[in-house]
Amino acid sequence: MTRVNKHTNYATRNLWSGILFGIGLAAFIDETIFHQLLHWHHFYDKSTTSIGLVSDGLFHAFSWFATIASLFLFSDLRRRNAYNPTRWVGGVLLGSGAFQLYDGTIQHKLMRIHQIRYNVDIAPYDITWNILAIVMIVIGLLLVYRSRRNATLSERTATNEQ
Repeated sequence: MTRVNKHTNYATRNLWSGILFGIGLAAFIDETIFHQLLHWHHFYDKSTTSIGLVSDGLFHAFSWFATIASLFLFSDLRRRNAYNPTRWVGGVLLGSGAFQLYDGTIQHKLMRIHQIRYNVDIAPYDITWNILAIVMIVIGLLLVYRSRRNATLSERTATNEQ
């Protein structure tokens, strides 16, 4: 495998490990804070409370599967000395932001399987939820771009030194 292919492979693994961790983290925070502690909603609110609790359990399992998968990738990157913190954190922000934007637009508005909160003016919650998601995505994209630019510069430097 050439140096560039290895770099591309590791860059992709760093990104996906971060994205999966970000999805798992955002889902875990959503589940813990909004579902369990505040009791604002369940993952699926169009049925009974019992169904809502079952849907929360499945949602929680999903978040852990994403987190565990990301940590397997992460540990492999560390073992191979290929961990790129900037790219990984960019991936975490991309995953968290994408999950939150999907939740806020698709699940809340299009599918209407739940809202952030009920019996209040929902607009401030929706605006805050989606703006935070977009901010995370933008910062994540900037970090990923920065890590790509830095990797390209170091590849050029390594090639010129040979």
